[in-house]
This record gives sequence, structure tokens and C-alpha cells, in this order.
Amino acid sequence: MYGKSPARVLPLLLGLQLTALCPTAAVEIYTSGALEAVNGTDVRLKCTFSSFAPVGDALTVTWNFRPRDGGHEQFVFYYHREPFRPMSGRFKDRVVWDGNPERYDVSIILWKLQFDDNGTYTCQVKNPPDVDGLVGSIRLSVVHTVPFSEIFFLAVAIGSACAVMIITVIAVVLFQHFRKKRWAKRAHDDEGIKSKEEEKLKQENKVSVYLEDAD
Repeated sequence: MYGKSPARVLPLLLGLQLTALCPTAAVEIYTSGALEAVNGTDVRLKCTFSSFAPVGDALTVTWNFRPRDGGHEQFVFYYHREPFRPMSGRFKDRVVWDGNPERYDVSIILWKLQFDDNGTYTCQVKNPPDVDGLVGSIRLSVVHTVPFSEIFFLAVAIGSACAVMIITVIAVVLFQHFRKKRWAKRAHDDEGIKSKEEEKLKQENKVSVYLEDAD
């Protein structure tokens, strides 16, 4: 009463073995999640992936966009063996391929950002037989300028680096100057000592000659 018949157990065991031998194929997507960029600049929407199957000609990449204030999803970019840019719409002539499938990179670059580019960009990758998996997303925020804190820390970092370089150069120049000055003083002192010794030797020679003449 508590057991199971062999006819029911055998299919279950076979199913478990097949599941272990053939894992579920699924593409995993990796993105930054959130991104902030300045109006009028270019931005790289980075998307990488991992796949159970090797990358081949069957790989497809689809980028879409949904505005932050709502609305229908819009086509951004498509890749299958070669890039396919949008022929019309808001992203026409504003998006280029910047990926490398061999390195599992399917990123794109969006040119000349506008404030209505605020929204969510989705990256979907299919690499048969890996065709399932979550869609990667990037929440892009287009701003007027970089936040003050970032500018401040950047300026401090650049200023500190410049100050260190200037101090290092000044220290090296001063070291070389004082070393040359010390060598010059030592050479002058040696020359003075040598002159005094030569003068003393001349005086001694004169005295010797005078004594000899006196005799």
C-alpha cells in the first residue's frame, strides 16, 4: 500500500537521469542596471552574456526601449550575423554596434542623448539551443550636468596628482642644484689647497737656493 509499482518508478528515474545529463539551456544577461549620462553626450549601453552553447551564426541580439513616462515599447537595435540599425524612429542614425560576440559582449552606443531618452533599455540574447533566460535591462537617466560631488572629487583627484608631480619635480631640481653647488665648492676648496701647497713649495725652494748661494 505504501510502495510504488516498478512500472511507475522506472519512468521517474529515467526522467531524473535525463535532467541531470541535459541541463536546461538558458542565457544569462549582465548589465549595469542603472546608468546616468549628460544630455548631448554619447553613452555606451553595456550588455554581456553567458551561454551553455558556443556562440555561432545563430546568435541574435535585440535591443528595445520603453520611455520612463510610459508608452509602447520601441525598437532600438538588432544583430544577427551583422548589425541592423533602425531605419526610422527616434533612434535612426543615433545607435551603433559596439559589441563582440566572441567575447560575449553585445553592447551598443547611443549618440547625442536627449532628455526623452530617459527610460529602460532591454537587451535580449538568443544563442540556440540556448533561447530562454531573463532579459537584461538598463535604466538610463539623462541629466543636465554631472552632479557637483562627482565634479568636486574629480577636480580634487586631478589637483592632487598635479601637486604631487610639481612637488616631485621641484625636489629633484633642488637636489640636483645643491649637489652641483656642493661639488663646485669642493672643487674650489681643493684648488685653493693645491695653490697654497704650491706656493709653500715655491717659498721653500727659494729659501734653499738663497742658503746655497750664501754658502
